[in-house]
Amino acid sequence: MAALLIPFLFTIFVWWFSTGFILWLDRLAPKFFPRIMVINTLVLMAAFYGLSISSRSDTVASTYCAFTCALLIWGWQELGFLLGYVTGSRRTACPEGATGWRRARYAFEAVNHHELALILLGVGIFLISIDATNLTGLWTFVILWLMRQSAKLNIFFGVLNLNENFLPNHLKYLQTYFRRRPMNFLMPISILGSFIFVVPLWGSTFTSGILPHEIVSSTILATLLSLAILEHVLLVLPVQIEFLWKWGFRHES
Repeated sequence: MAALLIPFLFTIFVWWFSTGFILWLDRLAPKFFPRIMVINTLVLMAAFYGLSISSRSDTVASTYCAFTCALLIWGWQELGFLLGYVTGSRRTACPEGATGWRRARYAFEAVNHHELALILLGVGIFLISIDATNLTGLWTFVILWLMRQSAKLNIFFGVLNLNENFLPNHLKYLQTYFRRRPMNFLMPISILGSFIFVVPLWGSTFTSGILPHEIVSSTILATLLSLAILEHVLLVLPVQIEFLWKWGFRHES
């Protein structure tokens, strides 16, 4: 049981802490943003190096390392986005009256640089993972990317909880590209499609003869995907989750 519990709790803690820490950083005074981004980029380079080493090893320690490095790489674009450095070519509110494909184009322009950064980071991780024995980092990034794209589309089509408080003041214009409604056609597809993968992923952790590092990898990935599914469900429930990161929601300087 400990073989499952430790990676399970580790994944939840890292998800919770990294989210709160990023929220805390992007609410500091803008004068600190350049220094934060420089440090963020140095961490990014270290994470790529760490992933290149850990992906060549199939131990329990290297599995945790690969997962952590992939999260740090993901965190670079998250922080860069919230600081306003990696957003999009359109930095204004959605024009009034924009609907259909026109609204979709404006919404994409608001985050196109962010999407390009995600693709480039993903390509970098893929190249590192070629012929690798430990693919935990690669699959971590794939899960995060797919579920984030799903969440973005669901928010664009309309959900009950838009989580506007997660946006700092300098990105509040992005709210105009969101839509509030109880449900949209994509949400059931997103949740059902995710369950198709998460159920066998959890099942693989109980497979007889599975090696210790494989148990850790499967548990981490299954927990991460389960958290992403939970985030999707919370988008359409009358529940506010900001209290989980109260310490990160400091008043902006």
